[in-house]
Amino acid sequence: MKRIIFATGNENKMKEVRMILKGLPYEILSMKEAGIFADIIEDGKTFEENAEIKAKAIMNMTGDIVMADDSGLEVDYLDKAPGIYSARFLGEDTSYHIKNQYIMDKLEKAQGEERSARFVCAVACAFPDGHVETVRGTIEGQIGYEEKGENGFGYDPIFYVPSYGCTTAQMSPEQKNEISHRGKALRMMREKIEKCSAEMCKDPGRDGL
Repeated sequence: MKRIIFATGNENKMKEVRMILKGLPYEILSMKEAGIFADIIEDGKTFEENAEIKAKAIMNMTGDIVMADDSGLEVDYLDKAPGIYSARFLGEDTSYHIKNQYIMDKLEKAQGEERSARFVCAVACAFPDGHVETVRGTIEGQIGYEEKGENGFGYDPIFYVPSYGCTTAQMSPEQKNEISHRGKALRMMREKIEKCSAEMCKDPGRDGL
């Protein structure tokens, strides 16, 4: 079976990826599972640029189809920070409990719509024939007043979704994947991969899939 490498070492993220890409005729591997331990410098200015940098770097190393994402939290009250720096916000080794508390403290005087925020996820897929596809998924919400929920990871405990009356950390994995930024982006990319696979069946001479 051909494989798709997802350029991450985050096991929580890989659980989401496998749930959403289940059924594709590819083995879905993390970088670790594929035996890749490269340290990719993400110096792009957008989520899309960072995702593409990772996907292309690993594809060039392996010759496999490679998917990568760059995702983060945009808080409008903080001029869309932490944004593309979400993972490195306040330092790479800083716990998300500290990061979450810092954001809530900054929004101490903000009320209602002033607490608007969104999760953003850009997914890039680099194919061996050289072309790259990118998609973006978002979910709108608000910053909560306290951490709530044991599911999810990262900023999930403070990301409140008004239409569901809970944070994304209070949702089941299935419910979260249905509405999340990463879930939306991965489903869009899945459609692109399925389309490319169908085109390959029509044109066996084409490189890449």
